[in-house]
Amino acid sequence: MSVPLYQAKAELFRTLGHPVRIRVLELLQDGPKPVRDLLAEIDIEASGLSQQLAVLRRAGLVTSARDGSTVVYALSTPDVADLLAAGRRILGVVLTDREGLLVQLQAGQHGR
Repeated sequence: MSVPLYQAKAELFRTLGHPVRIRVLELLQDGPKPVRDLLAEIDIEASGLSQQLAVLRRAGLVTSARDGSTVVYALSTPDVADLLAAGRRILGVVLTDREGLLVQLQAGQHGR
C-alpha cells in the first residue's frame, strides 16, 4: 500500500524541521562540499553532523560521493534550493505581518 501524497509531504517537512539540517542545505546551495567544510561552518560535533547528513540522505535531499578519503555532499536537486528560497519569502511575509501587528498592538496600549 502506497503512502498518500500529503503524508509524504509531511515527512519531508519533518525532515526539514531541524536547524542543523536547514543549515547544511543552505551551505550546499553554493555547490558540493566535503564534510570538513560543513563542520567548519556549523557548530556541531562530527558525530552529530554525520547523523543529520544521514537523515538528509535517507530523505533523498542530499547525495554523497567519496573522493579518496573525503566524503562530499551535494543537494540532490536544485528544487531543494528553490524550497529554501520559498521558505525565506514566506518568512519575510509572515514576519512583516507580525511586525505590523506588533506596532498596532503597541499603539493601542498607549491609549490610541
